[in-house]
Amino acid sequence: QVQLVESGGGLVQPGGSLRLSCAASGFTLDYYAIGWFRQAPGKEREGVSCISPSDSSSYYADSVKGRFTISRDNAKSTVYLQMHSLKPEDTAVYYCATKRPRYVCGGFPEYEYEYWGQGTQVTVSS
Repeated sequence: QVQLVESGGGLVQPGGSLRLSCAASGFTLDYYAIGWFRQAPGKEREGVSCISPSDSSSYYADSVKGRFTISRDNAKSTVYLQMHSLKPEDTAVYYCATKRPRYVCGGFPEYEYEYWGQGTQVTVSS
């Protein structure tokens, strides 16, 4: 069955870095765009980044542009989110999700996403 497993979260000081991983199984990652989302306590889930399946073009929310980088290694069936210059407001549970094939990266409406991981906690605090 389709499974997405996030890892790499943890506690980091402001200004620090983390790299999240999203390991996919049960389907061929090569054919799917993958998105990263996050949900902070008391807030709605928001889209962070998306990477396309073909040319690995990427899309970012304004709040993370220039600080986060999404990448993929199809041979390892894994998508990464490298996060730099982390801020306390980046604290959230981070999720990855598969985008339905008919949709391309360019926005984060959740109806465009089909399968979700269980999330990994990122806490930015001194």
